Amino acid sequence: MLIDFRPHARLRGNNPVDFEASVSPLISALAQDQADLSGVRVVCDWVQYKENFRDIVEVRPILSCPAPAEGHDGRPVPAGAPPYHMEIAVDVRRSGEVALRDLTAARLSQQPAGRIYLEDWGPGGDSCIWDFNALYWSALELWEKASGRSYEQALPGGESDARNRGAARELISELFALWDPLASSGALPEELYVAELGVGNGSQAKVFLDEFRELDRAHGSGYYRRLHYLMCDYSQYVLDLARETVAAHASHVSSVSLDATRPSTSLGFLRGKAFLLYISNVYDNLPTDEVAQLGGQPYYVHTRAYFPPAAAADLAASVSAAPEELPGLTRRLLRLGPSELADAAPGQVSDVDAAVRFWQQAWAALRLEERYVPLTGLDLYPVAPSVSGEVLRPLLESGADIRMHVSNGAVASFVDSLPLLHPFGKLVCHDLFVTGVAGYRTSFRGPGKYDGSVVNWVNWLLLAHVGRRRGFEVQFAPFRHRAGRNIVTMTAQARD
Repeated sequence: MLIDFRPHARLRGNNPVDFEASVSPLISALAQDQADLSGVRVVCDWVQYKENFRDIVEVRPILSCPAPAEGHDGRPVPAGAPPYHMEIAVDVRRSGEVALRDLTAARLSQQPAGRIYLEDWGPGGDSCIWDFNALYWSALELWEKASGRSYEQALPGGESDARNRGAARELISELFALWDPLASSGALPEELYVAELGVGNGSQAKVFLDEFRELDRAHGSGYYRRLHYLMCDYSQYVLDLARETVAAHASHVSSVSLDATRPSTSLGFLRGKAFLLYISNVYDNLPTDEVAQLGGQPYYVHTRAYFPPAAAADLAASVSAAPEELPGLTRRLLRLGPSELADAAPGQVSDVDAAVRFWQQAWAALRLEERYVPLTGLDLYPVAPSVSGEVLRPLLESGADIRMHVSNGAVASFVDSLPLLHPFGKLVCHDLFVTGVAGYRTSFRGPGKYDGSVVNWVNWLLLAHVGRRRGFEVQFAPFRHRAGRNIVTMTAQARD
C-alpha cells in the first residue's frame, strides 16, 4: 500500500491537520475490506475550492486494459499488469465533517447506488462540465441577474488582477521602448496592434487605454493615434459590456468574437502584426484532460459526470420530474440554453427564471467520477492540433508518481496565437500556473468551480516546452503588482 499525503505543508502551523485522524480511519476501513492492500494507493488532498466536483471519499479503479476504440467490438489488449488496482482519494479539508471510516467502508463495499449519470466515461476534456462552462459565458447575463453579482465578484478577492494600473503602465513602457528605435529607423508600422483575449467586462482594456493615452501624451510620440486595440471574447454579452466600458476610446477599439482555443480563425488578418497579445485568467477556464504516471505506467484520467442521489432527488422534485429524467432535461438545457428551455420543456420549467434556477442547482450538484485507463503510445495521443503526446514524456517520467493537467485548450490557444505576433511582439498571460512538477505532487490543482464556470491550474511546463520547440522563449515570474496572490505572469517572445 502507498499512502500519498500531499498537503504536507498543513501538518505544521497554527491549525495543523491531524494526520492520524485523516489517515487512520482509512486504514481501518481498508483492513476490514477483502482487497489486496499491496495494490492500493491512498491519496490525501486538500481541495481548496469549496465548490468542486469531488466527493469527500472516492474510489478510483485503475484498469489493466485501455478503453476499446469507438465502434470496435473486439476485446481490448491488456496493457500489462498495473502496479495498483485501486486509488482511494480523500479530501482532507472536509474529511472531519463525516464518519470517515464508515464512509470509506461504504465506498469500498459497493458501487454507489442512486447516482444519476449524465454521460459515459471519457477524457476529462470531453466532459459535459465544459458544456456547462460554455453555457455560463453565453448566458452570463441571466446567471448574474439570478445570482445578484457579477462574475468578477466570484473571483478570489472579488476582482481580476488584470485591471492593475501598475502592470498596465509597465507593459506600455515596454512597448514604447520597443517602438521608439523602430520609429527612428522608419521600421515601425503605421498601425500598432494590441489584442486582448478574454476581455471580460472591459476593465482591463479601459485601464490599458487610459494609461496608454496619458503616457503617450507625456511621451509625445503620437502612438495613441495609431493604436488599434482588439477586444476578443467568446461571449457577445461580455463584448457588449466591454464596449460600453471603453466608450471613451471607441475609435481605437474593435470587438472580435472568437473561440479562445483557435484565435487565428477570427484573427488571421493579424498574423505577424500584433505587438502585444494580452491574456488574463483565460487558460485556466479552457478544457483539459488529465494524465498520470503510476508505478512507471502512463494513464488517462477518465471521468463521467453525475448527480448524487440526494441532490438528484431534490433537483428532480424542483422540476416535477423523476430523477431518471434529469439527464435528458440537462442535455436540453446545455443544447438550447435557459431562454429556450421553458418552451422546450413547459411541464418541468415554467419560465426563464425557473430554467435558470434549474441550471444553477444542477451546476451546484454536479460531480465527477474518475478512473485510470492505460495510455498506450504517447505519440498517438493528440494534446492539441499539431502537438503530439510525446511532449508529455519528460514530465511524466520526471520521477515519482504524478498526475497532471494536459491543458489541451491552453496549449491549442497558445500555439495558435504565436503566429499572430510581430517578430518583436510579446504574449503576456496572467493566470494560475503550475511552474514545477512538484506543484502537481503536493497540491490539488483543480478542477474547481468559480460561480458557474470551471477553473484548473495551467501546466506552464508543458506550454514552455511546446513554445521553445517553436522558437519562442517562454518565461514566468510572480505577478509583481499585487502581493499574496497565486497569479503568475507568463511571457513568450521569439528568440533572437
